Amino acid sequence: MIIGVPKEIKNHEYRVGLTPDQVTELKQWGHHVLIEKKAGEAIGFMDEHYVMAGAHLVDCASDIFSESNMVIKVKEPQPEECKMLRSGQILFTYLHLAPDLHQTQALIQSNAICIAYETVTSPNGRLPLLAPMSEVAGRMSIQAAAHHLEKSNGGRAVLLAGIPGVPAAHVVILGAGVVGSSALQMAVGLGAKVTILDKNIDRLRELDVLYGNRIQTLYSSMANVERSVLAADAVIGSVLIPGGAAPKLVTRKMVSNMKAGSVIVDVAIDQGGCFETSHPTTHQEPTYLVDDVIHYCVANMPGAVARTSTMGLTNATAPFVLELANKGIREALNGNIHLRNGLNVYQGHVTCQAVAKAHGFDYMPAQDVLLA
Repeated sequence: MIIGVPKEIKNHEYRVGLTPDQVTELKQWGHHVLIEKKAGEAIGFMDEHYVMAGAHLVDCASDIFSESNMVIKVKEPQPEECKMLRSGQILFTYLHLAPDLHQTQALIQSNAICIAYETVTSPNGRLPLLAPMSEVAGRMSIQAAAHHLEKSNGGRAVLLAGIPGVPAAHVVILGAGVVGSSALQMAVGLGAKVTILDKNIDRLRELDVLYGNRIQTLYSSMANVERSVLAADAVIGSVLIPGGAAPKLVTRKMVSNMKAGSVIVDVAIDQGGCFETSHPTTHQEPTYLVDDVIHYCVANMPGAVARTSTMGLTNATAPFVLELANKGIREALNGNIHLRNGLNVYQGHVTCQAVAKAHGFDYMPAQDVLLA
């Protein structure tokens, strides 16, 4: 199979879809890999490293899309990339389609086969290709909160850890999944006062056993969310519905009643965000104010630590890339339900129920479309 990796073009996105090590493995299985020049240069994966691994360098993204059977990316295809997709071509990347009608329509019109990292599952019911970036984003969310709580950045002028005789900042984390647990680990390690909310009592029990009286766990009711948010110096939004739009847990009214200079970090922004006042931002302009509350809603947070993120992501995606390359799309998807769960769009059909529901499109199960 001919596998192509274009250079990412989203704002301040430096990750890359394959490392030279993965190219070496694909070559050993007889596959041909095309890499756009300078695709990994910003994070130390130089063109000569890819050439030594056996890849063929190409000058521009249009050559990648025109010559490849499968395109491997990191972030969702931008509008100009969607136009380059062709019928029957495999696209394997993060998509986050539920809050993005225009991208969904473009992928349907392309007639391509689009598999989303974020909905591929594992036998234990988790999301193995989302997990490494969730770990990165969760840890980074606390760094971002601490940074923007500083007065010079418009914040409440409080130190996350406090000092003897002065209370620590209060961090509230909405959701106890991978992002929330990673944020919790960082916040506790830095000495913050932490409250974490979730609807899964068993998960809260696990965290209580792990952290004891260093944290407060709360059931995620509307009343508990409101009380916690109004008391917080920083709120981390980390709620996920696989493939679907994030629920709006924090209303505009709640935000208007938060402390002036407090910070919201909406890690769920890729799926539309879990605050009514959230909209995507970039690393270039990461924040904005609503009612004197700082909103940090960068849609590709892990891109700021792109080398770590690339290595973590490609470690997880490599087995699936190899399976798709070795078996072809039909055999790979028919033989692996977890990879099949990643299929969002198949040659004009929406095959992810959450995406179809979000946009009012007809839903066609992946098994049915593969049989057809």
